[in-house]
Amino acid sequence: MKNINNLFNLKEKCNKQGILITFYGFISQELLVEIGYTLKSRMQTENVPSTKITKIFAMFVEQTQNIVHYSAEKIFNTNGGLSNGIVVIGYQDGHYYVLCGNKIDKNSIEPLTQKLTFLHDMDKDELKSYYKEQRKKESLTKGAGLGFIELARKSSKPIDFNFQPIDEHFSFFSLKTYI
Repeated sequence: MKNINNLFNLKEKCNKQGILITFYGFISQELLVEIGYTLKSRMQTENVPSTKITKIFAMFVEQTQNIVHYSAEKIFNTNGGLSNGIVVIGYQDGHYYVLCGNKIDKNSIEPLTQKLTFLHDMDKDELKSYYKEQRKKESLTKGAGLGFIELARKSSKPIDFNFQPIDEHFSFFSLKTYI
């Protein structure tokens, strides 16, 4: 009985926090597509302008792709693999947001922190120039970090990120963008 009450309380918390869609668990490429379709449909029924829906959808896809590719919690099967993470899309304080998180190896924290802090501190013009510069380099270097740059460019406020220690080997990485 207790779990049933906790689920209702979780639903009520989600409503109070403006959460439109949330998913926790193992994500596949196929599931990502289905969640994206549901997100678009839900926002269309709420008469969200199509330009906003497009931005929210793009940020959702980019951030969930990061979970699919970089989560430290993966299981492999004959169809490829599944990656564990959490995705939250909501509306709060006049902005839509996309918040994603997944377990990462602690060795990834320092380079990610440097990259994301660098992007966090740039204004829109600096981000645009930096994006163009990195795009030219992309053909030379795989993993130039264009996804994070693109998220920073599209976000209406500086991106937020956090690392929460799990144990001596892993942390939980959270990334939030605003529309």
